[in-house]
Amino acid sequence: MYKIIKRLMDIIFSFMAGILLSPLFLLLMIAIKLDSKGPILFKQKRVGIHKRHFTILKFRTMRIDTPKDTPTHLLENPEQYLTKIGRLLRKTSLDELPQIWNIFVGHISLIGPRPALWNQYDLIAERDQYGANDILPGLTGWAQINGRDELTIEDKARLDGYYVRQFSFWMDVKCFFGTILNIFTTVGVVEGGTGAINSKER
Repeated sequence: MYKIIKRLMDIIFSFMAGILLSPLFLLLMIAIKLDSKGPILFKQKRVGIHKRHFTILKFRTMRIDTPKDTPTHLLENPEQYLTKIGRLLRKTSLDELPQIWNIFVGHISLIGPRPALWNQYDLIAERDQYGANDILPGLTGWAQINGRDELTIEDKARLDGYYVRQFSFWMDVKCFFGTILNIFTTVGVVEGGTGAINSKER
């Protein structure tokens, strides 16, 4: 039952957010275009529910010569590819705003495991163990407020599995407000980093 309610809330949220944030969208689009050459939006193939692929949208934060379909943590010195406005967008997670459209059309939900890149086979395999590939991925989720870039693949999948087991309205509320807190503190943001938190310490 909650899955139906959650989908209705996603549609209402994404519709209202698209309208209310339209001035911010316009401002960021102009800033991106003035800052560097290339398109405003960055499109990438991601893994959705039941491991079906879809195209995720983001504001472009890197130069157009950045290697494609390569996770940031696998790039050598990823900072060299970031644009000036891109650094700000990533630290504040504003680059994720175009995914409001992905929420509206049902590719992702507001809350859920972050969708993996199509070629992140290790993360996809780990998530299979917890059933985390069988629910709608999200704009933000439990793993994002408990480490984000600092998490190992194993810990990220484990936290996604915890979200699946605790799937409820109140769990989504905790993820939502935890995300807002993290945006203002940039907790867990490590450009090009992954696995900085030792799983034994967690």
